[in-house]
Amino acid sequence: MAKLEKTITGDFGEILRRIEDGIVNGSVSASLEDRSDFCVGDIRCSVRVFERYSYMGGNRVSLTVTLFGTGDTIHLSAITSGGSQAMFFKINTFGEEAFLNKLREIL
Repeated sequence: MAKLEKTITGDFGEILRRIEDGIVNGSVSASLEDRSDFCVGDIRCSVRVFERYSYMGGNRVSLTVTLFGTGDTIHLSAITSGGSQAMFFKINTFGEEAFLNKLREIL
């Protein structure tokens, strides 16, 4: 599992669109698996779950991105999973790191 958490500034909708487009168009096997959006007052929260095939690991990895914010202050949490082939402990997590690095490039 790899994780990225940071606070960013900008337009919530534009940042969300850039993440969606950048992840899906950044890999031939990437897909947006599901989404959730809700608001409470002026606070917005969006969750996106992406998946792609990891050639290095020979398996599929997921990336969950959560944006939470109000105004132009947005908190981002991104967590990858599924990049290991071992039964009892994690080995070969290169695919997870590569997926998270794609998000870093977009941001």
